[in-house]
Amino acid sequence: MLKAEYQQRGPQPHEVIAAVELQLPEPGAGQVRIKVLAAPINPSDVLTLTGEYGMLPPLPAIGGNEGVGRVEALGAEVSNLKVGQMVLLPVGSGTWVSHLNAPANKLIPLPEADPQQLAMLTVNPPTASLLLSQFVELKPGDWVIQNAANSGVGSYLIQLAKLRGFKTINVVRRESAVAGVEAEGGDVVLVDGPDLAKRVRAATDGATIRLGIDAVGGEATDHLAASLSEGGILVNYGMMSRQPCQVSPSSFVFRGVSLHGFWLAKWFQNANQAEQMKVFGELVQLIASGKLHTRVAATYDVSEIKQAVAAAASGERDGKILIVPK
Repeated sequence: MLKAEYQQRGPQPHEVIAAVELQLPEPGAGQVRIKVLAAPINPSDVLTLTGEYGMLPPLPAIGGNEGVGRVEALGAEVSNLKVGQMVLLPVGSGTWVSHLNAPANKLIPLPEADPQQLAMLTVNPPTASLLLSQFVELKPGDWVIQNAANSGVGSYLIQLAKLRGFKTINVVRRESAVAGVEAEGGDVVLVDGPDLAKRVRAATDGATIRLGIDAVGGEATDHLAASLSEGGILVNYGMMSRQPCQVSPSSFVFRGVSLHGFWLAKWFQNANQAEQMKVFGELVQLIASGKLHTRVAATYDVSEIKQAVAAAASGERDGKILIVPK
């Protein structure tokens, strides 16, 4: 058994983490032993390793915040789960491992479906879903603009928007990413640049755009702000550029554009159980039925964690990096 552990943080995330032997006791009362099937590496995981994320676990720590596994053994007093059942792992439980013990009451049973797609259920799909619903009341036919459209969240956002009848303008940072986003169903795909707003107006015939979604920060935030219609709302949920959001006064002052932030962890803190189940119930069914998916660029064993983190931190990949224990 292996775990991906780090004892310090640093600017090169793959250098601070390593695969080490894992010793697990037998599951105690109310616990189950789980064999991990798949666990993704998200941008937030990379920022956690560099120390730049908004919530950092105490050291030493095991990497990974989400994933799925299969129940291997039951501890005493466990009656709600069966051996062989696929389950969603608890958020923040250190999922870059081959096996783990977890409280049975923290595990969510899943339908039998592709474990690699279900492994990404907890972070990116709800982020995309809530970005589309929490800030602007959109109607079928409305336009949404987003950057980092070739990211995991970007992919889910395109698909969810299409299912809800919205149209998407999708901004990427390199020409080589255009074809993949078009294949996902993006209505308009553009490479970012200072003249983005002009090209957006041309591509949409000057359509009203009330919602912009930014994962990049820096000048890219300003490019989206300039592309929004008067009174538009711009939501930032990431900083792939590692730069603060920049917005010109011409957008704030003269056109009434407003900038908001979104962090899924904060939503979890404030949403009640019924609100959470409504979001996740819809997403589980969409993923299990194949109506919602995202590209997987490569999979790695826990023993290959350094290569996996380096690949996830690279800007040139096309799809998610997953830890899939052998």
